[in-house]
Amino acid sequence: MFAYGSSTLILALYFSALGHSDARIGLFMSLTLIGDVVVSLMLTFVADALGRRRVLLLGAVLMALSGATFASTSNYYVLLVAAIVGVISPSGNEIGPFRAVEESTLAHLSDPKTRSDVFAWYVVVRTLGTAGGSLACGWLVQKLQSLPGWTDESAYRIVFWIYTAIGLIKGGLTLLLSEECEARPTPKTTATEEGEGEAFLGQANGGPSNRPATKPAQPPGKKNAMSQISRKSWTILLKLCALFSVDSLASGMIPFSLIAFYMDRKFHMPQGKLGSIMSAAWFVSSIGNIFASSISKRIGLIKTMVFTHLPSAIFLALLPAPTSLAMTIVLLVARASLASMDQAPRSAFLSAVVLPDERTAVMGIVNTVKTLSQSGGPIITGVLAGKSRFWVAFLVAGSLKASYDLGMLTMFLNTKLHGQEDEGRAQPSVSLQDQRRSLDSDEEELETGQQR
Repeated sequence: MFAYGSSTLILALYFSALGHSDARIGLFMSLTLIGDVVVSLMLTFVADALGRRRVLLLGAVLMALSGATFASTSNYYVLLVAAIVGVISPSGNEIGPFRAVEESTLAHLSDPKTRSDVFAWYVVVRTLGTAGGSLACGWLVQKLQSLPGWTDESAYRIVFWIYTAIGLIKGGLTLLLSEECEARPTPKTTATEEGEGEAFLGQANGGPSNRPATKPAQPPGKKNAMSQISRKSWTILLKLCALFSVDSLASGMIPFSLIAFYMDRKFHMPQGKLGSIMSAAWFVSSIGNIFASSISKRIGLIKTMVFTHLPSAIFLALLPAPTSLAMTIVLLVARASLASMDQAPRSAFLSAVVLPDERTAVMGIVNTVKTLSQSGGPIITGVLAGKSRFWVAFLVAGSLKASYDLGMLTMFLNTKLHGQEDEGRAQPSVSLQDQRRSLDSDEEELETGQQR
């Protein structure tokens, strides 16, 4: 995340220094996100079969190759290919296969009772890393620009060499992960599986199963990831994807790289000052995430997501309104303090409504849909910026995000998450095989009713 924070600050500025138009910058970011969709879709669907650690290692190698290409060439099309095939983040958020695999692993290793806390601190660490990257990048670039013989372009290249080194370090750290991170087959019922199953079907069966043990379940690597997702999970997943696509389109219109580009163009400030402002925004965002878990335990996951995200959408729409830098910073920091507080509750929500062997595929689908929707945003903003209508992108993005929040509140407010809401009550023991039988039985009854 330190690498993402550093590259995001100067990504649009780098292309502007190379002489590319606003429309081409927007096109570049959109195609970069589309390439991320392809890479994420391929790797997350085979992550459990190929090995989560191997997928993370491959992603780290792609990240290093992308950074080295950006640091060594100025050709627009070569950079475009490197960004599409490799890993470059226009938004400052984690992209590629990393996030889906990491979230699935965290859900796999954590207890349902503390899972929201784990995800909250996961988001906090990520945003702190991004804040540190933005701060260090801004002052480093400003220092290099002040040296004799250094141009803006050469200063930006140093940032990408640092990006390359961090990718290699990330790959080395991946080799130190233990086998506990890998998805495990479920040949028989365990206490952990029962607890995780109850989070999904706490009310499905009225009592413990007394059936004799059947043959072991097939390891997840031998099944198609899509076929393992139950019909009930698909229903929830499709609704969420529709809403997430609206929110992600808005996020794509105004990623942090374009916010930094907008502020640099409007106020013409030094890179160190710009980096400090963006770093402060990320730091405040990380502080807000610390409280997300405790708030969600009091008012629920959906209310936490909506009541924190909706005000941030309003702040985003108002961001171009002030003519002074001070008021712009106030709105930026206010928006950042709330904008990411929905991330940990959202991850906990996703992990609670699907079975353990569905998580990697489900989170991969969600992240793919979000990134695909996000890819259309930079093109729209690039066209608007080229016509001196940059401010319209902020207004439209804020409105779309507000619509997403109202949709989440309407469609999922009464969704019961047994892993979160009923964790204090004793639940009957239900094996994963019994859960599957119950799901199949429900689906057969539904088909019979439709035939009648």
